[in-house]
Amino acid sequence: MTLRGGGSPRDGGPLRSEPGSSRVRQAHRIEEGTVDDEHYARPSVAAERSPGRQARTANGLRESGGGSGLGGLLRLLLFIAVLAGVVLIASLTVLRPVIAHAVVDYASKNPSALKLPFVADLVREDLGPALTDAPSTSATDVTFDVVDGDTAQTIASRLQAAGLLKDARALVFIATEQDLTTSLETGTYILRLNMTPQQIVTSLLVSHQVAITIALRPSLRLEQITAKLQTIPGLSMDVQAFYDEVKHPPADLLADYPWLTPILPKGASLEGFLAAATYIVSPDITADQFVRQLLDAWYEQVGPDLLKVPAARGLSFYQVLSLASVVERETGDDADRAKIAGVYQNRLDPKLFPLNEFQSDPTIFYVNDTLQLAKLPFAQWQTYTFWAPLTKGTTLPDNVPADLAGYNTYVSKGLIPGPICTPSPESIKAALNPDTADQYLYFLATKDGTTVFEKTYPEHQLDIQKYGS
Repeated sequence: MTLRGGGSPRDGGPLRSEPGSSRVRQAHRIEEGTVDDEHYARPSVAAERSPGRQARTANGLRESGGGSGLGGLLRLLLFIAVLAGVVLIASLTVLRPVIAHAVVDYASKNPSALKLPFVADLVREDLGPALTDAPSTSATDVTFDVVDGDTAQTIASRLQAAGLLKDARALVFIATEQDLTTSLETGTYILRLNMTPQQIVTSLLVSHQVAITIALRPSLRLEQITAKLQTIPGLSMDVQAFYDEVKHPPADLLADYPWLTPILPKGASLEGFLAAATYIVSPDITADQFVRQLLDAWYEQVGPDLLKVPAARGLSFYQVLSLASVVERETGDDADRAKIAGVYQNRLDPKLFPLNEFQSDPTIFYVNDTLQLAKLPFAQWQTYTFWAPLTKGTTLPDNVPADLAGYNTYVSKGLIPGPICTPSPESIKAALNPDTADQYLYFLATKDGTTVFEKTYPEHQLDIQKYGS
């Protein structure tokens, strides 16, 4: 409701102009030193003829009558003002919700109306905490895509559906208020459930933090993963911090993963538990956040069932994982995994293989790579070629450090002390159920991609001559 201003109320004759002036005089105005006869009713003829009445008028009753008229007018104006105030208050208390609802509803369909201050105020009041509060306390990441043709309104609706906004209008309100409604850039974004509407606007419309893809395949050792992180443009992660955490997992990290503590030997790294997957991450993801993503993905892939190693298997899960990592480095063919696992399992049987040596080439490459990486500055790991066979005539040094000696499987006895890479779930299954039925002790990968298996060393040598080493 709007009150319009205007001139003073008129009570009497029309407005008139002074002679020689264009200024309009108010009918109620009394000029100093003059008497405005038109402001009063003329006396009756009897009064004009009565000297007494005329005397009384001349003695001041006329002026007194004029004072009473002006006071009445003021009282009338005061009454009208009070009445108008009452009406205004009533409209604000009774009709305001109706008016506010209509305005808010209109603004939801026409965001440009938010540019009007009184509309913005009503919408801000209607949104309440939804304008400033995060919809959740969870830091869970949510992948969100902005595609061609999206507007602030369309993405706001999807954000609310994804649980990232309490009220879709919050994003439209902030974007309109900050003139960002045309600042959308297509791409995949990583948002968190505990982000406030302003933080979401900043990510999507200001900093344009388009998500980064990190693809990790099975068979990578943790130094390989570290080196890969060094090469990803736009990733602001402290890669050194990542390596330190996976190499020496802190107690607070282990405490958050109760399934990991019982199976991870004290002092062991997270080698073997860094899940192979394609990760869509925010450019500003921290080292700790990424480590946790890797562990979460690993547990999701492997699940609790594979962690339950039957007593008859005779190995701990960590030992199974170590065997699986060798299988992973030896083949990518699911059909061969169980047989290759069977070969290594048979080599652990002194009745079948008196040497009791694992004799695995990938473990030798693992030792060599570890020694060579120790000579390189951390920043240059990305330039290193991993898993390369030793050059002809080159062997491991005699003085292999104690923590690597167990991986020198042409010298050491028994199973390797820990995983040499991240194995796939298929390799873990193969290590849990190795195919030992044919008692194979040797295998050879041929150039056509097949694998041949033999029971004796002479047969294996013939395969090498036939297919090449």
